[in-house]
Amino acid sequence: MESAFGFRLIQATTTSFLPYQLPINLKLPSLQRLEQQRNQRKVVRSCYGSDEIDGFQFTPTKIFMEEAIGAEYGEGFETFRPDGPLKVDVDFLNDRLQEGFLKRIRYAMKPDEAYGLIFSWDNVVAGTQALKLSAWKELALEEGKEIPDDDDVQRLLLHGAPDHVLDKVLMWGNEARELERLKSKLSQLYSNNLLKLSEPMEGLKEWLDAVSTARIPCAVVSSLDRKIMVEVLEKLGLMKYFQAIVTEEDGMDSMAHRLLSAAVKLDRKPSKCVVFEDDPRGVTAAHNCTMMAVALIGAHPAYDLVQADLAVGGFTELSVINLRRLFAHTGSTFMELQKQVVEKTPPRRRLTVDTIF
Repeated sequence: MESAFGFRLIQATTTSFLPYQLPINLKLPSLQRLEQQRNQRKVVRSCYGSDEIDGFQFTPTKIFMEEAIGAEYGEGFETFRPDGPLKVDVDFLNDRLQEGFLKRIRYAMKPDEAYGLIFSWDNVVAGTQALKLSAWKELALEEGKEIPDDDDVQRLLLHGAPDHVLDKVLMWGNEARELERLKSKLSQLYSNNLLKLSEPMEGLKEWLDAVSTARIPCAVVSSLDRKIMVEVLEKLGLMKYFQAIVTEEDGMDSMAHRLLSAAVKLDRKPSKCVVFEDDPRGVTAAHNCTMMAVALIGAHPAYDLVQADLAVGGFTELSVINLRRLFAHTGSTFMELQKQVVEKTPPRRRLTVDTIF
Protein backbone atom coordinates (compact mmCIF):
# COMPACT_ATOMS: atom_id res chain seq x y z
CA MET A 1 0.00 0.00 0.00
CA GLU A 2 1.48 3.35 -1.04
CA SER A 3 0.50 6.95 -0.52
CA ALA A 4 0.13 9.56 -3.22
CA PHE A 5 3.71 10.60 -2.52
CA GLY A 6 4.98 7.10 -3.31
CA PHE A 7 5.92 6.29 0.29
CA ARG A 8 5.21 2.78 1.52
CA LEU A 9 2.70 2.89 4.35
CA ILE A 10 1.87 -0.59 5.65
CA GLN A 11 3.90 -3.62 4.69
CA ALA A 12 4.38 -6.97 6.39
CA THR A 13 7.41 -9.08 5.55
CA THR A 14 5.59 -12.39 5.92
CA THR A 15 1.99 -13.53 5.66
CA SER A 16 1.87 -15.27 9.04
CA PHE A 17 0.23 -12.25 10.62
CA LEU A 18 -1.75 -10.04 8.26
CA PRO A 19 -1.41 -6.31 9.02
CA TYR A 20 -4.48 -4.39 10.10
CA GLN A 21 -5.73 -2.21 7.28
CA LEU A 22 -6.78 1.12 8.72
CA PRO A 23 -9.33 3.06 6.66
CA ILE A 24 -6.82 5.92 6.53
CA ASN A 25 -3.33 6.50 5.27
CA LEU A 26 -1.07 5.95 8.25
CA LYS A 27 1.17 8.91 7.63
CA LEU A 28 1.93 11.19 4.76
CA PRO A 29 5.38 12.77 4.87
CA SER A 30 5.14 16.33 6.10
CA LEU A 31 5.82 19.09 3.60
CA GLN A 32 8.53 20.40 5.90
CA ARG A 33 10.33 17.03 5.85
CA LEU A 34 10.09 16.74 2.06
CA GLU A 35 11.38 20.29 1.66
CA GLN A 36 14.30 19.54 4.01
CA GLN A 37 15.32 16.46 2.01
CA ARG A 38 14.95 18.40 -1.24
CA ASN A 39 17.22 21.16 0.07
CA GLN A 40 19.85 18.63 1.16
CA ARG A 41 19.96 17.18 -2.33
CA LYS A 42 20.17 20.65 -3.85
CA VAL A 43 23.27 21.36 -1.75
CA VAL A 44 24.93 18.18 -3.01
CA ARG A 45 23.96 18.83 -6.63
CA SER A 46 25.16 22.44 -6.50
CA CYS A 47 28.53 21.30 -5.14
CA TYR A 48 29.06 18.16 -7.21
CA GLY A 49 26.58 18.31 -10.08
CA SER A 50 24.93 15.02 -9.07
CA ASP A 51 23.52 13.10 -6.10
CA GLU A 52 26.83 11.28 -5.61
CA ILE A 53 29.81 12.41 -3.58
CA ASP A 54 33.12 10.77 -4.53
CA GLY A 55 31.21 7.70 -5.67
CA PHE A 56 28.99 7.60 -2.56
CA GLN A 57 25.25 7.86 -3.11
CA PHE A 58 23.90 10.65 -0.92
CA THR A 59 21.06 9.47 1.34
CA PRO A 60 19.80 11.52 4.32
CA THR A 61 20.36 9.46 7.45
CA LYS A 62 19.65 9.64 11.16
CA ILE A 63 22.08 6.86 12.07
CA PHE A 64 24.39 9.12 14.07
CA MET A 65 21.75 11.57 15.26
CA GLU A 66 19.87 11.78 18.56
CA GLU A 67 16.27 11.54 17.41
CA ALA A 68 13.33 13.25 19.07
CA ILE A 69 11.44 11.09 21.58
CA GLY A 70 7.96 12.08 20.38
CA ALA A 71 4.39 11.55 21.62
CA GLU A 72 5.05 13.60 24.77
CA TYR A 73 1.34 14.41 24.95
CA GLY A 74 0.03 11.27 23.28
CA GLU A 75 0.18 12.76 19.79
CA GLY A 76 0.67 10.41 16.87
CA PHE A 77 0.42 10.95 13.13
CA GLU A 78 -1.42 13.49 11.04
CA THR A 79 -3.02 12.34 7.82
CA PHE A 80 -5.26 13.93 5.22
CA ARG A 81 -8.69 12.91 3.97
CA PRO A 82 -11.03 14.46 1.41
CA ASP A 83 -13.07 15.89 4.27
CA GLY A 84 -10.02 17.45 5.95
CA PRO A 85 -7.02 16.58 8.13
CA LEU A 86 -7.25 13.78 10.67
CA LYS A 87 -4.97 13.41 13.67
CA VAL A 88 -4.21 9.82 14.60
CA ASP A 89 -3.01 9.88 18.20
CA VAL A 90 -2.14 7.09 20.61
CA ASP A 91 -5.68 6.86 22.03
CA PHE A 92 -7.11 6.67 18.51
CA LEU A 93 -4.88 3.70 17.65
CA ASN A 94 -5.66 1.93 20.92
CA ASP A 95 -9.37 2.31 20.16
CA ARG A 96 -9.21 1.49 16.43
CA LEU A 97 -7.03 -1.60 16.92
CA GLN A 98 -9.40 -3.17 19.46
CA GLU A 99 -9.81 -6.92 18.96
CA GLY A 100 -12.95 -8.16 17.28
CA PHE A 101 -15.24 -10.82 18.71
CA LEU A 102 -13.42 -13.80 17.20
CA LYS A 103 -10.01 -12.46 18.18
CA ARG A 104 -11.14 -11.90 21.77
CA ILE A 105 -12.20 -15.53 21.95
CA ARG A 106 -8.86 -16.66 20.50
CA TYR A 107 -6.84 -14.46 22.83
CA ALA A 108 -8.85 -15.72 25.80
CA MET A 109 -7.64 -19.24 24.96
CA LYS A 110 -4.13 -18.17 23.88
CA PRO A 111 -3.38 -14.88 25.71
CA ASP A 112 0.25 -14.67 24.56
CA GLU A 113 -0.82 -14.09 20.95
CA ALA A 114 -2.45 -10.79 21.94
CA TYR A 115 0.95 -9.18 22.53
CA GLY A 116 3.29 -7.59 20.02
CA LEU A 117 7.07 -7.30 20.47
CA ILE A 118 9.02 -4.37 19.04
CA PHE A 119 12.83 -4.53 18.98
CA SER A 120 15.12 -1.56 18.57
CA TRP A 121 17.99 -2.28 16.20
CA ASP A 122 20.94 -0.63 17.95
CA ASN A 123 22.47 -2.79 20.70
CA VAL A 124 19.28 -4.86 20.99
CA VAL A 125 19.20 -6.90 17.78
CA ALA A 126 22.88 -6.28 16.95
CA GLY A 127 25.78 -4.68 18.77
CA THR A 128 26.33 -1.48 16.79
CA GLN A 129 28.26 0.69 19.25
CA ALA A 130 31.64 -0.68 18.20
CA LEU A 131 30.66 -0.48 14.52
CA LYS A 132 29.85 3.23 14.78
CA LEU A 133 33.15 3.99 16.51
CA SER A 134 34.97 1.92 13.91
CA ALA A 135 33.33 3.93 11.11
CA TRP A 136 34.57 7.19 12.67
CA LYS A 137 38.08 5.78 13.03
CA GLU A 138 38.12 4.58 9.42
CA LEU A 139 36.96 8.01 8.27
CA ALA A 140 39.72 9.67 10.29
CA LEU A 141 42.30 7.30 8.81
CA GLU A 142 41.17 7.96 5.23
CA GLU A 143 41.09 11.72 5.80
CA GLY A 144 44.43 11.80 7.67
CA LYS A 145 42.78 13.14 10.84
CA GLU A 146 42.93 12.18 14.52
CA ILE A 147 40.12 11.54 17.02
CA PRO A 148 40.75 12.44 20.70
CA ASP A 149 40.39 9.63 23.27
CA ASP A 150 38.29 11.83 25.54
CA ASP A 151 35.16 10.09 26.91
CA ASP A 152 32.91 13.04 26.07
CA VAL A 153 34.13 13.00 22.48
CA GLN A 154 33.51 9.25 22.22
CA ARG A 155 29.96 9.76 23.51
CA LEU A 156 29.32 12.50 20.95
CA LEU A 157 30.62 10.25 18.18
CA LEU A 158 27.87 7.76 19.07
CA HIS A 159 24.94 10.06 19.78
CA GLY A 160 25.77 13.55 18.48
CA ALA A 161 24.66 15.09 15.20
CA PRO A 162 27.38 14.60 12.53
CA ASP A 163 27.34 18.29 11.55
CA HIS A 164 28.05 19.36 15.12
CA VAL A 165 30.72 16.69 15.68
CA LEU A 166 32.56 17.38 12.41
CA ASP A 167 32.38 21.15 12.69
CA LYS A 168 32.50 22.01 16.41
CA VAL A 169 34.08 18.96 18.09
CA LEU A 170 36.56 17.50 15.60
CA MET A 171 36.82 20.74 13.55
CA TRP A 172 37.38 18.87 10.29
CA GLY A 173 35.52 21.43 8.19
CA ASN A 174 32.72 23.95 8.26
CA GLU A 175 31.73 24.34 4.60
CA ALA A 176 28.46 22.73 3.52
CA ARG A 177 30.16 20.92 0.63
CA GLU A 178 32.83 19.37 2.83
CA LEU A 179 30.40 18.43 5.61
CA GLU A 180 28.05 16.66 3.20
CA ARG A 181 30.96 14.73 1.70
CA LEU A 182 32.20 13.58 5.11
CA LYS A 183 28.72 12.64 6.34
CA SER A 184 27.99 10.62 3.24
CA LYS A 185 31.33 8.84 3.50
CA LEU A 186 30.75 8.12 7.20
CA SER A 187 27.34 6.66 6.48
CA GLN A 188 28.77 4.44 3.74
CA LEU A 189 31.58 3.18 6.00
CA TYR A 190 29.06 2.31 8.72
CA SER A 191 26.83 0.49 6.23
CA ASN A 192 29.84 -1.53 5.05
CA ASN A 193 30.62 -2.44 8.68
CA LEU A 194 27.04 -3.59 9.21
CA LEU A 195 27.38 -6.07 6.36
CA LYS A 196 30.30 -7.64 8.23
CA LEU A 197 28.08 -8.59 11.18
CA SER A 198 27.95 -12.34 11.70
CA GLU A 199 26.17 -12.78 15.03
CA PRO A 200 23.19 -11.06 16.69
CA MET A 201 23.08 -10.17 20.38
CA GLU A 202 23.67 -13.13 22.70
CA GLY A 203 20.52 -15.10 23.45
CA LEU A 204 18.39 -13.23 20.89
CA LYS A 205 17.81 -16.20 18.57
CA GLU A 206 16.73 -18.41 21.46
CA TRP A 207 14.34 -15.73 22.69
CA LEU A 208 12.88 -15.22 19.21
CA ASP A 209 12.43 -18.99 18.89
CA ALA A 210 10.46 -19.00 22.14
CA VAL A 211 8.14 -16.13 21.17
CA SER A 212 7.72 -17.59 17.68
CA THR A 213 6.55 -20.86 19.22
CA ALA A 214 4.03 -18.83 21.26
CA ARG A 215 2.95 -17.12 17.98
CA ILE A 216 3.75 -13.63 19.23
CA PRO A 217 4.41 -11.28 16.26
CA CYS A 218 7.64 -9.25 16.27
CA ALA A 219 8.86 -6.07 14.57
CA VAL A 220 12.23 -4.32 14.34
CA VAL A 221 12.62 -0.54 14.10
CA SER A 222 15.62 1.44 12.90
CA SER A 223 16.72 4.55 11.04
CA LEU A 224 18.66 2.40 8.58
CA ASP A 225 17.86 2.04 4.89
CA ARG A 226 15.40 -0.83 4.29
CA LYS A 227 17.65 -2.57 1.78
CA ILE A 228 20.58 -2.68 4.20
CA MET A 229 18.33 -3.74 7.08
CA VAL A 230 16.85 -6.67 5.16
CA GLU A 231 20.28 -7.77 3.93
CA VAL A 232 21.76 -7.75 7.43
CA LEU A 233 18.76 -9.56 8.96
CA GLU A 234 18.98 -12.27 6.31
CA LYS A 235 22.70 -12.65 6.92
CA LEU A 236 22.10 -13.00 10.68
CA GLY A 237 19.32 -15.54 10.06
CA LEU A 238 16.70 -13.35 11.78
CA MET A 239 14.48 -12.33 8.88
CA LYS A 240 12.01 -15.18 9.45
CA TYR A 241 11.26 -13.96 12.98
CA PHE A 242 10.07 -10.44 12.10
CA GLN A 243 6.62 -9.85 10.64
CA ALA A 244 7.22 -6.09 10.24
CA ILE A 245 10.14 -3.72 9.66
CA VAL A 246 10.18 0.05 10.17
CA THR A 247 13.06 1.87 8.47
CA GLU A 248 14.04 5.28 7.14
CA GLU A 249 11.75 4.88 4.13
CA ASP A 250 8.68 4.90 6.39
CA GLY A 251 9.28 8.60 6.98
CA MET A 252 8.83 8.62 10.75
CA ASP A 253 9.83 11.85 12.51
CA SER A 254 10.57 10.50 16.01
CA MET A 255 11.24 7.36 18.03
CA ALA A 256 7.61 7.22 19.18
CA HIS A 257 6.35 7.40 15.60
CA ARG A 258 8.48 4.40 14.67
CA LEU A 259 6.97 2.41 17.55
CA LEU A 260 3.41 3.37 16.62
CA SER A 261 4.07 2.45 13.00
CA ALA A 262 5.36 -0.96 14.11
CA ALA A 263 2.24 -1.52 16.26
CA VAL A 264 -0.03 -0.85 13.26
CA LYS A 265 1.99 -3.17 11.03
CA LEU A 266 1.72 -5.92 13.67
CA ASP A 267 -2.04 -5.34 14.04
CA ARG A 268 -1.63 -4.85 17.79
CA LYS A 269 -2.84 -1.85 19.73
CA PRO A 270 0.03 0.09 21.36
CA SER A 271 -1.08 -0.76 24.90
CA LYS A 272 -0.51 -4.46 24.11
CA CYS A 273 3.04 -3.99 22.77
CA VAL A 274 6.36 -4.54 24.53
CA VAL A 275 9.41 -2.54 23.39
CA PHE A 276 12.94 -3.88 23.84
CA GLU A 277 15.36 -0.96 24.21
CA ASP A 278 18.83 -0.15 25.51
CA ASP A 279 18.38 3.64 25.60
CA PRO A 280 16.54 5.56 28.37
CA ARG A 281 15.06 7.84 25.69
CA GLY A 282 13.63 4.81 23.92
CA VAL A 283 12.04 3.69 27.19
CA THR A 284 10.40 7.11 27.51
CA ALA A 285 9.14 6.92 23.92
CA ALA A 286 7.59 3.50 24.64
CA HIS A 287 5.78 4.80 27.72
CA ASN A 288 4.55 7.84 25.78
CA CYS A 289 2.92 5.35 23.41
CA THR A 290 1.31 3.41 26.31
CA MET A 291 3.66 0.49 25.60
CA MET A 292 5.62 -1.59 28.08
CA ALA A 293 9.42 -1.31 28.01
CA VAL A 294 12.06 -3.97 28.66
CA ALA A 295 15.54 -2.45 28.94
CA LEU A 296 18.77 -4.28 28.18
CA ILE A 297 21.61 -3.25 30.47
CA GLY A 298 24.87 -2.71 28.60
CA ALA A 299 25.21 0.43 26.54
CA HIS A 300 23.69 2.29 29.51
CA PRO A 301 24.05 1.35 33.20
CA ALA A 302 21.14 -0.04 35.20
CA TYR A 303 20.58 3.20 37.14
CA ASP A 304 19.86 5.01 33.85
CA LEU A 305 17.14 2.48 33.01
CA VAL A 306 15.05 2.65 36.18
CA GLN A 307 12.03 3.90 34.21
CA ALA A 308 11.76 0.60 32.35
CA ASP A 309 9.09 -1.88 33.42
CA LEU A 310 11.78 -4.57 33.44
CA ALA A 311 15.58 -4.33 33.17
CA VAL A 312 17.63 -7.41 32.29
CA GLY A 313 21.25 -8.17 31.57
CA GLY A 314 20.42 -10.14 28.43
CA PHE A 315 17.81 -12.15 26.57
CA THR A 316 18.83 -15.31 28.40
CA GLU A 317 17.07 -13.96 31.51
CA LEU A 318 13.70 -13.71 29.77
CA SER A 319 10.80 -16.13 29.40
CA VAL A 320 7.33 -15.78 27.92
CA ILE A 321 5.86 -15.69 31.42
CA ASN A 322 7.68 -12.36 31.91
CA LEU A 323 5.43 -10.83 29.26
CA ARG A 324 2.31 -11.93 31.11
CA ARG A 325 3.57 -10.47 34.35
CA LEU A 326 4.17 -7.10 32.69
CA PHE A 327 0.45 -6.85 31.97
CA ALA A 328 -0.75 -8.56 35.15
CA HIS A 329 -1.81 -5.32 36.87
CA THR A 330 -2.98 -3.33 33.86
CA GLY A 331 -6.60 -2.66 33.08
CA SER A 332 -9.11 0.08 32.51
CA THR A 333 -9.07 1.09 36.18
CA PHE A 334 -5.38 0.64 36.88
CA MET A 335 -3.86 3.68 38.67
CA GLU A 336 -7.15 5.58 38.54
CA LEU A 337 -8.53 7.35 41.58
CA GLN A 338 -10.88 5.14 43.56
CA LYS A 339 -13.32 5.87 46.34
CA GLN A 340 -12.43 4.17 49.55
CA VAL A 341 -15.24 2.01 50.90
CA VAL A 342 -15.57 2.31 54.65
CA GLU A 343 -17.24 -0.68 56.24
CA LYS A 344 -19.72 0.44 58.88
CA THR A 345 -20.43 -1.77 61.85
CA PRO A 346 -24.16 -2.49 61.98
CA PRO A 347 -25.87 -1.04 65.08
CA ARG A 348 -26.46 -3.45 67.95
CA ARG A 349 -30.02 -4.37 68.70
CA ARG A 350 -31.28 -3.56 72.15
CA LEU A 351 -32.87 -6.45 74.03
CA THR A 352 -36.42 -5.75 75.01
CA VAL A 353 -39.37 -7.82 76.15
CA ASP A 354 -40.59 -8.11 72.54
CA THR A 355 -37.32 -9.61 71.40
CA ILE A 356 -37.28 -12.25 74.14
CA PHE A 357 -40.81 -13.48 73.74
